[in-house]
Amino acid sequence: MTVSLRRQISSIAFPAIVSNITTPLLAMIDVAIAGHFGSASYIGAIAIGSSMFNMLYWLFGFLRMGSSGITAQAYGAGNWTATASHLYRALMVGIVVGLLITAVSVPIADVMLRFMDADPTTAPLARHYFLIAVTGAPATLGTFALSGWFLGMQNSRMPMYMALLTNIVNIAASLLLVFGFGMSIKGIAIGSATAQWTGFLFGLATAFHHYRPRRPAAAELLAIAELKRFFSINADIFLRTLCLVAVTVWFTRAGTKQGVDILAANALLLQLFMFFSYFMDGFAFAGEALAGKFEGRRDRKTLSLLIVRLTQIGAALALSFSLVYLLLGKDILSLLTDDLHVLEVCADYRLWSVAIPVAGTMAFVWDGILIGLTRTKIMLISMLLSTIMFFVIYFSCSSSLGNHGLWLAFIIYLALRGLFEYIFYKLQNQKTVNIH
Repeated sequence: MTVSLRRQISSIAFPAIVSNITTPLLAMIDVAIAGHFGSASYIGAIAIGSSMFNMLYWLFGFLRMGSSGITAQAYGAGNWTATASHLYRALMVGIVVGLLITAVSVPIADVMLRFMDADPTTAPLARHYFLIAVTGAPATLGTFALSGWFLGMQNSRMPMYMALLTNIVNIAASLLLVFGFGMSIKGIAIGSATAQWTGFLFGLATAFHHYRPRRPAAAELLAIAELKRFFSINADIFLRTLCLVAVTVWFTRAGTKQGVDILAANALLLQLFMFFSYFMDGFAFAGEALAGKFEGRRDRKTLSLLIVRLTQIGAALALSFSLVYLLLGKDILSLLTDDLHVLEVCADYRLWSVAIPVAGTMAFVWDGILIGLTRTKIMLISMLLSTIMFFVIYFSCSSSLGNHGLWLAFIIYLALRGLFEYIFYKLQNQKTVNIH
């Protein structure tokens, strides 16, 4: 691997790591504050509310992932007209969808809470949290579009600045409203929505000031052919994300059915997974940006070197995180709540969090590479097969193993994602070589 490639990876990955380390703080801060309200119901409410947002927002994750891949390829090809069009189109879709979500948030909340089957104490708190925080939906989806576009332009510093600002505002606003004005869970929700809008407006202003992207004509922006291409590229990501949401929501729902203590414990343990995943995604983002750029330039040799290097980095990070969770997991969890009973429940399942980094690291690496190459069909098929296996294992083991069966299904699901993506990528490349 050349020194140039090392520098390209680090220049994108390290700011992205900072950005992604701070991203889970939006949920972790909410969980930590709720953890000091004196009842596990508040932790459960935040867990359910966050799961509801994940189910909504992750469905539109293509606004970030799809934007990064196609923008990076246009960047690599030197097509600046195309990079500008990708920005406007993604922003248009993101803001419109966000406004629609806000407009119909009440029936959305009722349907999802009915599906989550929360207990009578937790459900009203989760609904209250959701209906306030959902006012940040247009900003959140707009931020997805901006972050993907910045990454495609080989700039991971701006998403970092946006994330840092968002989390600083979230911490300050939530603490002030909860402990200063006694607003309880309402203050947490208002703080989250305020932070989302602040980060989005900052990023939007910076994008137009720094890059000055040419505004396309309305006919160009709304051209049927271009819109069809946009949604065609992102359809696989959307369906793949639907599977991801199904697993995540079912995980929370399965915890809910086992009682508020299991729900709270699983929510806390998942914070460890989320922290690792956003950290690992820093290098996956580098894979998106650089794989897309090398694809645009038709530089296959450097692309192969990139895959090798990211695989090595992923293995090293996985072992490091597993070791930290093994030795310090109990101390980390105690920072998130002072509820001793919930911590005792966490102790019964803590070893599963140790297995998460090793099981899941290759899924993150290959997601980044495949997004940059816009080989999203491989992602979809791999995720679909892994999701099927998750539910097969869960329904086979949950009655005998209880919550351990749920975690077993989740770990195997993570491992299979990366394995399937690797196999299908190799098979597709081999087929291409044989054809030529």
